[in-house]
Amino acid sequence: MYAVVETGGKQYRVQPGNVLRVERLEGEPGGEVVLEKVHMVGDGDAPRFGTPLVPGASVSAEILSQARADKVLVFKFKSKKNERRMRGHRQYYTEIRIREIRV
Repeated sequence: MYAVVETGGKQYRVQPGNVLRVERLEGEPGGEVVLEKVHMVGDGDAPRFGTPLVPGASVSAEILSQARADKVLVFKFKSKKNERRMRGHRQYYTEIRIREIRV
């Protein structure tokens, strides 16, 4: 069984046991989070599609860690103007393990 869920403005295809890095979710490591925005549930030959969400479907996941990704450097340069600018950014993320898909 698999599902397509939305979290943090992105969609993910998940199965029980998958480990994902998603945009930061509230919760402590070891806690549980329920993803309510399920767009599709596939089980065998007959997948169920939502319009836009599948009614009554949800995906439960365990929070493994809360962390920050590697630093991304943004360097802006304008030639002949002696203008240089460097900025860094580290995005927060939550690592989750999918436990079960409820329909």
